[in-house]
Amino acid sequence: MITALLAAILLLAALNAMQFVAARKQASLLRIMASRLDKLAVSPQHAEKLQLLTADPALRKLLGSINHLLARSEETRADYARSQLAIKRMLSNISHDLKTPLTVVVGYTETLRQHIAMPPEEQRYMLDKVQAKAQEVLALMNRFFDLAVLESADKELPLSRMMMNDVCERSILAFYETLAAQQLDVQIDLPELPVYALGNEEALERILNNLLSNAIRYGYEGKMVGLALRAEGNDVFIEVKDRGKGIAKPHQELVFERMYTLEDSRNMAYQGSGLGLTITKRLVEMMEGQIELHSLPYEETVFRVKLKRVPS
Repeated sequence: MITALLAAILLLAALNAMQFVAARKQASLLRIMASRLDKLAVSPQHAEKLQLLTADPALRKLLGSINHLLARSEETRADYARSQLAIKRMLSNISHDLKTPLTVVVGYTETLRQHIAMPPEEQRYMLDKVQAKAQEVLALMNRFFDLAVLESADKELPLSRMMMNDVCERSILAFYETLAAQQLDVQIDLPELPVYALGNEEALERILNNLLSNAIRYGYEGKMVGLALRAEGNDVFIEVKDRGKGIAKPHQELVFERMYTLEDSRNMAYQGSGLGLTITKRLVEMMEGQIELHSLPYEETVFRVKLKRVPS
C-alpha cells in the first residue's frame, strides 16, 4: 500500500516537473518571438521569417500566421518602393517632355522680342516653330487628361458588337500616306468572312492608332509594318507587328506603365510621351480584353490584343 502510494506521488511529481519544464520552454519561445517581433517593428526593412523549433501545434500555427503576415508586409513594402520609383521616373519624364518644347518656345519668343526688325519670312518661320511646340505641350496635357479620365471610377465605356474587319481596314488606311512616304512593306492579314467582337469602335480605333504609330516610329528600321486579325474559339485577336529594334525582355512589362519610355525614345528621332501604351492598355481593359507584347529585336515585335468574340 505504502509502495503504491509512493509510486503515485513520484509519478505526479514527475508529471509536474515535465509540465513545469514545458511551460518554461513555451514561455521562453514566446519571449523570443516577442523580441523578434519588436525588432521587426523597429526595423521592418530587415524582416526575416521566424524559425523556432517546437512541437507545440498551437505555437506552430501561430508561427505560420506570423510568417504569412511578414511575407505580406514585405510584398507591400516592395510594391510601395516600386510605386515610388515609378512616380519619380514619371515626374522626371514629365519635366523633360514639358521642358524641351517650352525651352524652344522661350528661345524663339526671346529672339523675336529682341529683333523687331526681323524679315517677315524669318518671323513666320519662328512663329511656326513656336506654334508647333505649343501644340506638342497641348497634346501632352490632353493625354494626361485622357489618362486621368480613363482611370477615374466615373468613366464608363459603352460596349457593343463591332465588325472588326472594317475597323482594322479603316485604321491601316489612315496611315497610307505615311507608310508610302517611308516605303514600308505593309502586311495586312484580314479574313474574308466578317469577325465580330465586343468592344467600342472609337476606343479600338484609338488603340490601333497608338499601336500602328509606335510600329512606324520605332520599327521603321525593319521596313515592315503588319496588321493581322483572326478569330479563335471565343476570342478575337488583333496583332500589330514590325521588325525594328524591338523591346528588350526587361522592358516588355514596363512599357505599359505611365510615362515609361526607353532611353533612346528621349532622342529627337524617337519622340513620345510614354502615355500612349498606358492609355492603350486602359482602353483594352475597359473593353474586357487583354494586351500583351512579344519582341525579338530586329526579328519581330508584336502587340497582341485579345477581345471577346461575338457571334455574327
